[in-house]
Amino acid sequence: MEHRDTSSSAPAGAHSEIVVASYNVHKCVGLDRRFDPQRTMQVISEIGADVIALQEADQRFGDRAGLLDLEAVERETGLVPVPLAGRRKSHGWHGNVVLFRKGSVSSARQIVLPGAEPRGAVVVDLELDAGPLRIIAAHFGLLRHSRKLQAGTLLTAAELHSDKPTVLVGDLNEWRLGKRSSLRSLEPAFGPMHAIVPSFPSRFPVLALDRVMARPHSLLTELEAHDTALARIASDHLPIRAVIRLNAKSNGLAEAA
Repeated sequence: MEHRDTSSSAPAGAHSEIVVASYNVHKCVGLDRRFDPQRTMQVISEIGADVIALQEADQRFGDRAGLLDLEAVERETGLVPVPLAGRRKSHGWHGNVVLFRKGSVSSARQIVLPGAEPRGAVVVDLELDAGPLRIIAAHFGLLRHSRKLQAGTLLTAAELHSDKPTVLVGDLNEWRLGKRSSLRSLEPAFGPMHAIVPSFPSRFPVLALDRVMARPHSLLTELEAHDTALARIASDHLPIRAVIRLNAKSNGLAEAA
């Protein structure tokens, strides 16, 4: 899959496209039950993202140590992690890690999500060559009631009074559409829920558990699963990959739309 070069700054007022991705790495354990962080890193490299949210990148119990060699990831892909406060050995927050290239972090917040299981999200404001962007990265719970509460929490975190272009990304564990979806409350802010692609299980994907949603919805120009031979075996989820159109001159929704 061809990587879009976003290394040069866009002319004032011009639109630039970046690739934003989401990948539940399943603690670097593949469908062959083999723990292989190197293989996970190879899939991340294949995706060619400018910003990528990982889920399950830390151990779930104990000291919740990170499972990837982040220095090797940076050498291979140019992606660096958004720094977060928390456990010394963890990569992220409740397994959520945001990696980005060619930009800076203006703020980062960690959120505890309500529900029966310990879950979390991170809200990151990035200053990229292509323009400012807020990333909300999350991993929702397995219970529908918990997911409804978690969606409401993220709406508050999105600061809808702000005009900053925003992308909500992650494993939201919901495949339903319409009235039965636990994500219905997100639709007014992030657009129609029909723009989804199956990502689970990775070998024969039928359920769209992983999402990339944008505010305004017009920021999202392409969305697809990253379906390669390596991705099908490296995790139980396929990564999903979206093209986001930003305005380097814009600081608000009106010009980004």
